[in-house]
Formats: sequence, C-alpha cells, structure tokens
Amino acid sequence: MTASRSFLGRCAESVQLWVGQDCALCGAESGLEALCSDCRSNLPTLPEACPQCALPSPGGEVCGTCFRKPPHFDGTAALWRYEFPCDRLVQALKYRARISLAVYFASCLASRPLPEVDLVVPMPLHRRRLRERGFNQALEIARALAHQRDWPLGPRVAVRLRYTVPQLGLPYAERTRNVRGAFACPLDVSGTRVGVIDDVMTTGATLNELARVLKRAGASRVDNFVIARTVPM
Repeated sequence: MTASRSFLGRCAESVQLWVGQDCALCGAESGLEALCSDCRSNLPTLPEACPQCALPSPGGEVCGTCFRKPPHFDGTAALWRYEFPCDRLVQALKYRARISLAVYFASCLASRPLPEVDLVVPMPLHRRRLRERGFNQALEIARALAHQRDWPLGPRVAVRLRYTVPQLGLPYAERTRNVRGAFACPLDVSGTRVGVIDDVMTTGATLNELARVLKRAGASRVDNFVIARTVPM
C-alpha cells in the first residue's frame, strides 16, 4: 500500500465517522462507533494484571518475573487480550488500513486511568516496512490519543535502525536478540515521561528494547500503552 493510498483511506474513514458506519466485526450498523454494542461487550478483557508487564497477576501486584528482573519500561496499560475477536480488529487496522479503528482504540485508551506523560511516542517502523504498508498503525493510534488527552506527540523521537524479521514465531531468547540495537533516540528526552504506543505486546522484547533506548536518552519514565496483550495459555 502506498502512502497516497493510505491518505485516501484516511479520508474515506473520516467520512464514515461522520455519516455512520458498519461494525468492523459483524457488519451491523454501528452509527458513529467502530463497533456495535454487542461486539464491544464481547471483547476479551484482561484479568487482574501486573502493572509493569500487564500479564495476569493475583491482586494486580507486580509479578514474580518483573520483581526478579525488572524490565526497562515502568508500566503497561493494555485494553484487551490478544485473541478473537480483538485480533481481527488489530489486523483490520494493520493490514486493511481501517483507520477509524485507530481512533476507536485511542478513545478506549483515553477512557482508562493512564499515568500522565509528557510525550507520546509511537513504536517506529523501519522505512522498508513503512513503504510496504503505507502507514504506521502505532502512529495513527498515537496521533488520536495525543489529541484526545492533549499530550504532545513525538513521531520522530524514536527511529528504527534495522529491518528485523517479524517477532511472531521466534523463541523468546531470539526475540530479544532480534531487536537488540534496532532503535535509536536522536533527541534529548531528559526528565521526560514517555508513553509508548503499540498495537500488540507479546513477550515485550521490542517494547523493552525501545524503553532501554529511551532511558539511555534521559527519559525519567516509560509506560507502554497497547491495544492487546498476548496472555500465555
């Protein structure tokens, strides 16, 4: 998908938001919402979770893994479990450029008690992946969230240096090696509280590497705001 096609897609989605649209999951009329009320109620909620990595944790306490080996990020807020039908929504945005879902995701995040941040930073795409897809889904969500929460947006704070193979299917140790050195932060973010936006958090290796780079650039705190969290069975 080219950037121009992505722009046209955003224009079409904007029109849909004003005149009404069909539910992104079942196709029923959903008015000005991306999902109908029935589909919204069927999204897979997360159980009580560790405030740092968003994996299930009794009482919402810091989990044993984060306690023993704290990640570079300080917290994670996730909307849903990454399973049906949430996975279909993420894929519709990511691969079919249904941009209205980015606005919907941002609205859902904005309704949560998120920690205050000084800067919203989308998970960057490598320029090759950006050419292939035509847009960065994380940037679309970040742009909408920054607008809704009146937070500054930093689309160029982090850059992706290396084109990495998809993390899906890689063992955990290989995922960590795969993204090591993949990012850079060319700006001084000393003392800044950063909110990183991504669509799906699986093992957290990519987000952890980006947080490491942001901390080295001076960030005082890094929180992840993600749409979905993969929960081990």
